[in-house]
Amino acid sequence: MSQPTSAFPPPPATVHLMGICGTAMGAFAGMLQDLGYTITGSDTGIYPPMSTYLHGLGIDVMEGFVSGNLRHMPDLVVVGNVIRKTYDEAQALLGSDIPYTSMPQLLGDAFLEQAHSIVVAGTHGKTTTTAIEMWLLESAGRDPGFLVGGIAKNFDRTARAGGGDVWVIEGDEYDTAFFDKRPKFVHYHPNTAILTSVEFDHADIYDDLDHVKRSFRLLVDAMGEDDVLIARWDDPNVRDVCKDAACTIWTYGPEQEWDGRIEGVDTDRGVMRFTVTRKGEDVGTFESIMVGEHNLYNQVAAAAAAIRQGVTPEQLAEGFATFQGIKRRQEVRGEPGRVTVIDDFAHHPTAVKVTLEALRQRFGSRRLWAIWEPRSNTSRRNTFQKAYAKAFDAADQVIIAPPHDTSRIAPELRFSAEQLVEDLADRGVDAMTLPGVDAIVATVAAQAQPMDVVAVLSNGGFGGLHDKLLTALSERFDVLSQVR
Repeated sequence: MSQPTSAFPPPPATVHLMGICGTAMGAFAGMLQDLGYTITGSDTGIYPPMSTYLHGLGIDVMEGFVSGNLRHMPDLVVVGNVIRKTYDEAQALLGSDIPYTSMPQLLGDAFLEQAHSIVVAGTHGKTTTTAIEMWLLESAGRDPGFLVGGIAKNFDRTARAGGGDVWVIEGDEYDTAFFDKRPKFVHYHPNTAILTSVEFDHADIYDDLDHVKRSFRLLVDAMGEDDVLIARWDDPNVRDVCKDAACTIWTYGPEQEWDGRIEGVDTDRGVMRFTVTRKGEDVGTFESIMVGEHNLYNQVAAAAAAIRQGVTPEQLAEGFATFQGIKRRQEVRGEPGRVTVIDDFAHHPTAVKVTLEALRQRFGSRRLWAIWEPRSNTSRRNTFQKAYAKAFDAADQVIIAPPHDTSRIAPELRFSAEQLVEDLADRGVDAMTLPGVDAIVATVAAQAQPMDVVAVLSNGGFGGLHDKLLTALSERFDVLSQVR
């Protein structure tokens, strides 16, 4: 019978990743390939951008979690946290002699323990803050290793081993694997950590907010007196999690040790000018394409962590100015007919709210559409049914898609798009629900006008809505231009 292992075979061993299309797993696959390993993988629900990324690496993904996926007898299997023990491929693994491990354990033991590990954790802002930190260190010549749960446009990889002495990693609070239910970040040996926020999320694995807090305390407890925790101190849940910390705490946020202020937003260029301060003294004034108050403080935290690594204000200015953003975080996908189509990953009500507020700040008075798909394990449940009603105030027109695949959720626990539309109407927000992607595309393509901004919010593929909408808008405005 196969058993978990901490041994890591040398290249060119074959490593098979179960759940390879997860953002972190796909990133890890690319990093291992860079080191000389032969990579195979399996998954379901294969869609861009990760499917495109893996194809570009020459990694063919096996469809489905079937026992035949292990017929080639890899030297090691890395089991993703989406894998259930009951899956045929998991059962075949457990019944074989193939050693297996989790991605977090392998990453921590083989790479992070030997470096200065910067772990970015929190309910919101992890991917953005991690990607910014990676680039600040890279542009300062530090050649960091990194792993991030999204595709940062400044890099052609979402994970790499690096050549320096520092690693930057997104610290996910989701559980590690079916054989290790601890949060992923317990494996990451943090020397510097950023804690952006603590809220209830992941209702499929956490019972309540206290359960979430207990997980984050594991991260804090892993840090010693020589380590530094950069904590968002105006968040009472963060303060509670950190109250018994043995490490040094650098507080950030409004009126904290590390603070910041927005100097202005250029709505034509879509950039924000902001100042970072420490103990009331200006560290420097910078310019970035990441707009909004939440991104102000994501960048303040990243600046603090970079300064701990010796990055100068002049180097910070270069890093912020040249940061190109992250796919699916306020990403402009196209502007057919001068209609700006934005792709964003937001799904938790807080993330939806701050994203739309940032887009309002970024684009000024232009009409803002919000198209939202309840797709995450939490958003498909009615856990935040009422909270979502307060998340769309910054939008002019809202379209709510039906929740994605609620077949495994009890009817009384399912999210209701119709109820949200009613709640939004009570707040004076113009909202509707439409039956599917084609209906949404047809409606928006017919009604959108030049200078409108259409924000598509989903943590999945959304049935290819982005590309379908861009095509429909292009066809409409091309026809109009021909008629004129």
